[in-house]
Amino acid sequence: MITRNAIGIDAARASELAYSLNTLLSNYAVFYQNVRGFHWNIRGEKFFELHVKFEELYTDLQLKIDEIAERVLTLGGMPLHTFTGFTEHATIHAVANVSDGRSAVMNVVDSFKVVIEIQRSLLTLSSDADDEGTNALMSDYIRAQEKLVWMYSAYLG
Repeated sequence: MITRNAIGIDAARASELAYSLNTLLSNYAVFYQNVRGFHWNIRGEKFFELHVKFEELYTDLQLKIDEIAERVLTLGGMPLHTFTGFTEHATIHAVANVSDGRSAVMNVVDSFKVVIEIQRSLLTLSSDADDEGTNALMSDYIRAQEKLVWMYSAYLG
């Protein structure tokens, strides 16, 4: 007999989704903090351009962090919410003292690769669980982020 959660998804699959979403949440939290550091510490010829771009990016990451945490709750899980929890579950590593624009943008592109890969995995999990809410969220994120990867990669030449 299948036990369903409050939104009608198999409870075991919802738990697996919540766990994977917490992994994604952790990566977003580290990514966010890295981008905040880039925004604060960027130096050089492209300061004005990158300072604004990093602010746009961390603002978007902050919104996604909240959406992912709320999706974990919707599925019946508990979102991670400590720095220790984030760093234990994240593949993206915290970086310090980056003030060079090229290095910062390379880190952004690499971080997007990580979150897009996790989101693609979540698409499969959510599809198998008939979880349209998570599926739609991941699909929207991927579409927008693929374009950002192209744009940041173009900046790098």
